[in-house]
Amino acid sequence: MSHDDFAVEPVKGLPELPPEGERILWQGRPSTWALAVDALNLKWVAGYFGALFLWRFISVSGTLPLDLAVAASVPFLVLGGVCCGLLLLFALLQARCTVYTITNRRVAMRIGAALTVTLNLPYTRILNADLALGKNGTGTIALELEGPVRFGYLTCWPHVRPWHFKTQPALRCIPDAERVAALLADAAEARVTQPRIERRPTPNAIAAE
Repeated sequence: MSHDDFAVEPVKGLPELPPEGERILWQGRPSTWALAVDALNLKWVAGYFGALFLWRFISVSGTLPLDLAVAASVPFLVLGGVCCGLLLLFALLQARCTVYTITNRRVAMRIGAALTVTLNLPYTRILNADLALGKNGTGTIALELEGPVRFGYLTCWPHVRPWHFKTQPALRCIPDAERVAALLADAAEARVTQPRIERRPTPNAIAAE
């Protein structure tokens, strides 16, 4: 279900050409800002350093003039700005290097900035898809898989459902998530309910041999 992807992609987001009969229905990637806020807790980090700035300012304002109290507190804002900038840069790299693909047979996830990995998740292995929808239409679709999972949480992070012991790969922070979830549900239902035709030799053919 996973593939280390170092070669040139014949199709964007896929390690090899789709087999005959497989069609790409949708491709997308995370929103950089939404990924930074939702997966990397950007607002919490900014709030933490803002609180440190206020704490430092209040603690020294009684003994120092106003301008010196501000100057003594500003380093916390500078440090916070650097940390937030690094988080945004990481989110940008993750978003640029990620391609989520939905076909009529599977979900494929090309993820990773330093080490690129492609996860191939056939619909027959997906038990459930959970949509967490944000206010602006951006959301995350987490995929619960059947049987043991062969890849770890850290390998897939941040493209996983947070705070779950069993790794659930996720289409993280994608725009227009509700429409994408409906498309995925329709494709999965059509694939799972599709009858399988197996070729077996008839008794006459066996006797003839």
